[in-house]
Amino acid sequence: MHALLVVSHPVNTSLTHSVATAIAQGIAEANPANSVEIADLVREGFNPVFSAPDVAAFQQTGVTPPDVVAQQSRIDNADALVLVFPIYWWSMPGLLKGWIDRVFSSGWAYEDTADGNVIKRLEHLPVHLIALGGASQKTFEKHAYADAFNAQIVHGIFDYCGAPVATSEMLLMPEMKTPEACLDAARRIGRRIFR
Repeated sequence: MHALLVVSHPVNTSLTHSVATAIAQGIAEANPANSVEIADLVREGFNPVFSAPDVAAFQQTGVTPPDVVAQQSRIDNADALVLVFPIYWWSMPGLLKGWIDRVFSSGWAYEDTADGNVIKRLEHLPVHLIALGGASQKTFEKHAYADAFNAQIVHGIFDYCGAPVATSEMLLMPEMKTPEACLDAARRIGRRIFR
């Protein structure tokens, strides 16, 4: 089985990157035949700007930009998609959101039909969301953040495309207490990806 692990954090020595590596280790520990490709959006220089060529592709008046086609091909070759990201302003980083805006395009991730229905094209792709946060669980509960996360990301993005969200976890440092505990949790998550 092959996992595409997408990480979005500007600093490659961040806990986010370490968590991504630990998840990859867990996937390999579960079965040495498993493979993982880590897509570091910052290092790769992915352009998150939804520009005129993206609009043309959406309106079916132009072709899908080659960088988007390349990302879609990576996902097509994966048996699971794992997103690892810090929580910024109660959401995901702009780079990751821009990646989703551009890559999960009409005609590839979903299709709007003439009668107003949506054809969900990613029903075969399990998604695993791993978000890292600095606020406590109590803070997130107080502000109903889990509900907002589920509405915006789980339902608003992945359910719209039909991709089942198999894992949706927040690794919150106040509860985790140490980076090592966070990495242990990440390895456990990795071992469960292909169960």
